[in-house]
Amino acid sequence: MASLEVSKEVKFKAGEEACTLDGTVDCRGNPAIRSRSGKWFAGIIILLNQGLATLAFFGVGVNLVLFLTRVLQQNNADAANNVSKWTGTVYIFSLVGAFLSDSYWGRYKTCAIFQVIFVIGLVSLSLSSYIFLVKPEGCGNEDSPCPSHSSLEIGLFYLSIYLVALGNGGYQPNIATLGADQFDEEDPKEGHSKVAFFSYFYLALNLGSLFSNTILSYLEDEGMWALGFWVSAGSAFLALILFLGGTPRYRHFKPSGNPLSRFCQVMVAAMRKFRVEMPPSAEDLYEGDGKECSNNSIRRILHTDGFKFLDRAAFISSKDSDNQEQGFYNQWRLCPITQVEEVKCILRLIPIWLCTIIYSVVFTQMASLFVEQGAAMKTTVSNFRIPPASMSSFDILSVAAFIFLYRRVLDPLVGRIRKTDTKGLTELQRMGIGLIIAIIAMIAAGIVECYRLKYAQKDCTNCEGSSSLSIFWQVPQYAFIGASEVFMYVGQLEFFNAQTPDGLKSFGSALCMTSISLGNYVSSLLVTMVMKISTEDHMPGWIPGNLNKGHLDRFYFLLATLTALDLVVYVACAKWYKCIKMEDRANEYGV
Repeated sequence: MASLEVSKEVKFKAGEEACTLDGTVDCRGNPAIRSRSGKWFAGIIILLNQGLATLAFFGVGVNLVLFLTRVLQQNNADAANNVSKWTGTVYIFSLVGAFLSDSYWGRYKTCAIFQVIFVIGLVSLSLSSYIFLVKPEGCGNEDSPCPSHSSLEIGLFYLSIYLVALGNGGYQPNIATLGADQFDEEDPKEGHSKVAFFSYFYLALNLGSLFSNTILSYLEDEGMWALGFWVSAGSAFLALILFLGGTPRYRHFKPSGNPLSRFCQVMVAAMRKFRVEMPPSAEDLYEGDGKECSNNSIRRILHTDGFKFLDRAAFISSKDSDNQEQGFYNQWRLCPITQVEEVKCILRLIPIWLCTIIYSVVFTQMASLFVEQGAAMKTTVSNFRIPPASMSSFDILSVAAFIFLYRRVLDPLVGRIRKTDTKGLTELQRMGIGLIIAIIAMIAAGIVECYRLKYAQKDCTNCEGSSSLSIFWQVPQYAFIGASEVFMYVGQLEFFNAQTPDGLKSFGSALCMTSISLGNYVSSLLVTMVMKISTEDHMPGWIPGNLNKGHLDRFYFLLATLTALDLVVYVACAKWYKCIKMEDRANEYGV
């Protein structure tokens, strides 16, 4: 009781000494002083860090397939396969980073360690390219492929890019969550800023990739690979220095221990008591006495209905009572309600997360089929050739525009209509809107492809050339994808951050990344299935090497149909979903 009074006294010192209410601490482990830590000063540092780190990462990833074909002399199939493996590894490492952060290291330490690995990987890649790979100088462009290399040189290259994958993968799910930690959601003003942070975070990510997709992409396409990689390494190093410079201002949540063991404890305890008769009221369930968790920054989760079988893990049996009287606490027989609700939270999130995978299938078309479609269109304006991949700039511009429109126009308008001061659309509603816009994007892409095929058949006799339809007809489908990202991916970041327990916030961000990863794999599987089914002796299939002989429009319409079906399932899951209920510390302390 005395410790509670001390806690109250610390939290409510007058004026600038007032502490945060969400349990965050400063870099020394003391309760975070509201006026001296966090908020937008720390948030802006993290946003700049994210923009620079994204620039560095996409400076490697955007043209990696060209490096493999032009410098390492791999064929297109092997290069594409190696890029897919590398990209998938990035997302696998995101789960590793999230686990280490939530369990042992905390978000700040995890971000710092993996950023150091990221910089080491980029410096190693730059050195190996400059000294060994891009030789003779100037090779590696479209007209001058580089000669063969030794196994040692190629091995050093792969070691470098997988260090880049490890560093970026472990860093990414934690930096967004660390940024959100800088805002106390128990405070109304900071809580609103926390929601806005995710939009600006996604904007910073897109602005960083915009520079990579334009300036760095041009340098590397011209054969200046070492220069491009050095720019990426310099950007990553600057991001690391900026991140470390903000150390005194960051707020932190302490790691809560291994979540896998806590999950297993609940399942084992519930199965051990599957025959017990449960009390009608949740008031009789074990609340916990603080001995099972020494981390005061972890808020309690209130009991919710659903998955009632798991409530058995918190039922106090006669044997549990005897153990408590003897001062013995068996975590594999009795779990507090908060621990049980952690498991319920994850189980409730899984259906929502699964519904986002189809959206990621749509999103991945922007980097694959949209580019192939653009390459089959008229790409010249006067004497200037527009690289088809550069059309993704319209996606980034759309993201920036819709973030502004949503935050400044739509969200306040919906709030006024609903007569609420908090926010307009919920995260689940925004994710649903994102799916609707994704359907429109696929329909738009399909219509453009129909017209492209029509013009291609008019313009050529053998249908081997490109269509006279301008590539700028693709702008609407890119713009729709950008708008859908604002609603889906930003809403997804906010949703998983808000609906995961305090000890699993980084895992929530990692779920977003794994959704994109699985979207890539599902897209690849879907293309393979479609080609196998649609290819016959006299038909080349929907997506042949020469798109003028195929029906890419049908594939786009198929994706629109699958997304529409996914939307129906998503709406059902969203209605079923029950939000997490945290303890209200502001009311507890009389605020």
